[in-house]
Amino acid sequence: MVRFSFSGHELMALPQGALFWPARRALLVADLHLEKASWFARLGQMLPPYDSMATLADLSALAAATEAEEIWCLGDSFHDASGCERLPGAARSLLIGLTAATRWTWITGNHDPSFADHCGGEIVEEAEVDGLILRHEADPADPRPELSGHFHPKLRISHRGRQVSRRCFVATGTKLILPAFGSLTGGLDAHHPEIVRAVGAGAQALVPVQDRLLRFPIAA
Repeated sequence: MVRFSFSGHELMALPQGALFWPARRALLVADLHLEKASWFARLGQMLPPYDSMATLADLSALAAATEAEEIWCLGDSFHDASGCERLPGAARSLLIGLTAATRWTWITGNHDPSFADHCGGEIVEEAEVDGLILRHEADPADPRPELSGHFHPKLRISHRGRQVSRRCFVATGTKLILPAFGSLTGGLDAHHPEIVRAVGAGAQALVPVQDRLLRFPIAA
């Protein structure tokens, strides 16, 4: 975990694409997209049906490692509104155990705007926590400091003749976009105009590597 400051709060960026908030013992993740594979299967496109278990196992390991007391999911936690109903038994048991052991909050996203509570936790559209706005998609018109997801940012660079792609955080002084945490999620280039529009000028792509936080400027 790599410590950094955002709008007066000390946060920690994890290489897995999660964010830890030490003052609250809170773990924040975005865009789990649980049951994405089963959603595609219903359309006739067969993918390995292990995405939910893999994502939840990774999240469970991080929750244990950080001793998180709160977990915030910043939207698109399920790939569609009925995704929770399709969870396999083992994945459902793991998720229910997590929601029972922590103060768990689901923030709804564009993929799961109306999912019902079948797996525990509280469901909200957005939240204000210690002066930070937590929502799914960044609001360019809101000047308040904000944590969000939605865009699945990835940094793509050329290194020693090879193209390298890493999930990244995108930050300005008041906006911080988390990468997608789900095991079956793609990514949008951090320099994409929609990301730049969402966060404004002066953005940086942040890539945690061991004990360092690499920063790459994003041109407006």
